[in-house]
Amino acid sequence: MAKEYEYHVFQPITTAQYQESFYKAIGKNWALITSKQGDRVNSMTASWGGIGVIWNKDVVFVFVRESRFTRECIDASGAFSLSFLDHDTYAREYKFLGSVSGRDEDKIAGARLHSASALGIPYIDEAATVILCHTMFKQELTPEGFTIPGLDKEFYPDGDHHCLYVGEVVKIMCR
Repeated sequence: MAKEYEYHVFQPITTAQYQESFYKAIGKNWALITSKQGDRVNSMTASWGGIGVIWNKDVVFVFVRESRFTRECIDASGAFSLSFLDHDTYAREYKFLGSVSGRDEDKIAGARLHSASALGIPYIDEAATVILCHTMFKQELTPEGFTIPGLDKEFYPDGDHHCLYVGEVVKIMCR
């Protein structure tokens, strides 16, 4: 008989207590953006994003391509999480979640990971740190917005632009 999965216990921290370099956390180690549409939870790998303050709120911002199922999930639920797993331990899972569509299969199960939720927002339980967010703003990146010549064609040769999402940080959890 297979052993039942034991979910992790997380402790909340404040945004002021968050000490990780976001340049390293998302730019080098990557994150998993997780959201849901109805009962379907979906996650994708992300290496672009940031943190900051806008409208007197602590926020994160992420970029999701128009073609991604995760984008439909964020738009449907109005919320998402960023889950940070150890990159060396979970490199295969990050790669899998970045290359398979959630429209076609349960990517989280396919990656042999587990989703949990807090405040109604799904996240990946194997994460060391999780940031839960409510979407505050979204804006399409368009060719007209680029100020550096060639940048649009370099990153969007097929026109599959990202949408910028600004999410208010509602909770940070660490193991």
